[in-house]
Amino acid sequence: MLSLRMLGRRGRAILAVLGCAVSLAVLQPGTAAAADSIRGDQQWVLNMMSVPAAWQLTQGAGVTVAVIDSGVNPDVSDLAGSVHAGPDYTGISTRPSNPNWGVHGTWMASLIAGHGDPPGGDSGVIGIAPRSTILSIRVIPDRSDPHYGRYARELEPNIENSLARGIDYAVQHGAKVISMSIGYSAPNGAVRQALQQAFSRGVVVVASAGNSGAPAGASDGGQAPVSFPADYPGVISVGAVNPAGAVAYFSSDNLSVQIAAPGEQVPAQGRDGQYWWVSGTSPACALVAGVAALIKARYPGIAPDLVASALNSTTTGRPAAGYDSQVGFGIVNAAAALVKAGGLARARPVTAGLEATAKYRGASPAEPVSPRSSGRLALFALLALASLVLAVFAGSRLAVLRRASR
Repeated sequence: MLSLRMLGRRGRAILAVLGCAVSLAVLQPGTAAAADSIRGDQQWVLNMMSVPAAWQLTQGAGVTVAVIDSGVNPDVSDLAGSVHAGPDYTGISTRPSNPNWGVHGTWMASLIAGHGDPPGGDSGVIGIAPRSTILSIRVIPDRSDPHYGRYARELEPNIENSLARGIDYAVQHGAKVISMSIGYSAPNGAVRQALQQAFSRGVVVVASAGNSGAPAGASDGGQAPVSFPADYPGVISVGAVNPAGAVAYFSSDNLSVQIAAPGEQVPAQGRDGQYWWVSGTSPACALVAGVAALIKARYPGIAPDLVASALNSTTTGRPAAGYDSQVGFGIVNAAAALVKAGGLARARPVTAGLEATAKYRGASPAEPVSPRSSGRLALFALLALASLVLAVFAGSRLAVLRRASR
């Protein structure tokens, strides 16, 4: 769910349909962007989110982020060696070698786990969690995909069942964060069940709030329609802000929004290896997923609800009332969220042996019966023997009284 422009191409417009959410993507003429200039262009994003300070604690090593999207090209320079290819659930036969395969997904992955070119160098895109790993799961095609027409004719429940399969695959293959820069118009039972399983396994789920910003997409008294999976309980729904920190004009204004991140003119690497300026709640979602990966790397056992609490309670640009339906609780602050997460994780430590669901809900098992010492066992035995003697004596005495009464 984004619009974009690539520097160095002739102007034209396309429609990008992700899930069942439509957004206009505009390519405008400009000056070609070199890899060594991208980091400077990206600095405002990193600074707004306080990412450099967070990197003093972690860069996301050991965490797998599932990018459930249109596919990720593992061969682009800024992601080389950091992508594991998962399944394709779209039901169409487009090959990864096709230039229209994995366009949107590659942009998103670079914002999460881009490591620059060369890795750790000063050129190219640096992701929020540059040492994390991407698990690419394809559940949607890009609008420019040659087989998109076939996909578009599928019923939405069938399409969403593919999303549910993608979530299940991510959980089963070790993802600790799921990033979904996609949107559907209605809820789905299979997706809801898959999400519950993800939460019960400690997986943090992040989704884009949508690009139906009021007033253009306004309905229901001025609020934009909700988008799924962003509106499911437990999912961290992300809105977008511009470089000035104000809500982006396209960002959906509805009560699903929990937090905001940069979403206008965000540099990303495309599946073609070139650099694009992307706009939408899609890049905002990917950036927050990167912060979630930092938290999970630092505190592996922290529950998803505590990650959300850490993100929501440490924001900058917080609305005067504490919350509004445009930016949620404010703009994510990676460094502050990491510190907060540490306190929350210590307050609710993970107990070995608990079921994953209990971990997520913060439940603790009932206090077990204390082990008994040998002295206590001897005392219990003597008491039991005394009780038995009394019972035998009482029984014999009763028998004597009955015979006497006869």
